[in-house]
Amino acid sequence: MSDISKFTDDELAVLLKQDNAFAFETIYNRYWDKLFDSAYKRLNHSELCEEIVQEIFIKLWEKRASLTLTTGLKNYLYTAVKYNLIDHYRKQLLQNNFVAASKHRPASDNSTEDSIFVKDLVKYLEDIINSLPPKCRSVYELSRLQHKSNKEIAGILNISEKTVEGHLTKALQRIKLGMGDFLILLAAFLIK
Repeated sequence: MSDISKFTDDELAVLLKQDNAFAFETIYNRYWDKLFDSAYKRLNHSELCEEIVQEIFIKLWEKRASLTLTTGLKNYLYTAVKYNLIDHYRKQLLQNNFVAASKHRPASDNSTEDSIFVKDLVKYLEDIINSLPPKCRSVYELSRLQHKSNKEIAGILNISEKTVEGHLTKALQRIKLGMGDFLILLAAFLIK
């Protein structure tokens, strides 16, 4: 085999799907620094950026056999960075919201119970958000977690503002429906 480092991304992707570890290593060496820099520009936290990039490469290797690269390897990897950053911001915002809400409550003897409840609630909400269709979830996260306007979201995702509104409405309905009784428990938790 010739020098694999000179192969194109498309050639490397084909070899990767055939379990070629050298192709994976070449992709890793070619893109690790670039993906880290891309994440760091938005997050400005070295350790978290390293975790995000490592997770992307772990998933790339785990899913290599079923990998579908409709827009190319480079675009696939940068899109993975984008969605991992969105996921990080979403989790951070959820955590911050619950921490802020719990600070406004009087201290109670049930702090361990409260902590477990909050963790369960956050996990439940994350599961609902993660179950949304990908485009719908992206719209929701850009709107609610990054506080982007519908116009900005339309530009980022290359869709119409009407489509953004539709996805956002669908996301909010599914979250509201999914939370159901949990919202009543949340109200009781915040009031007590």
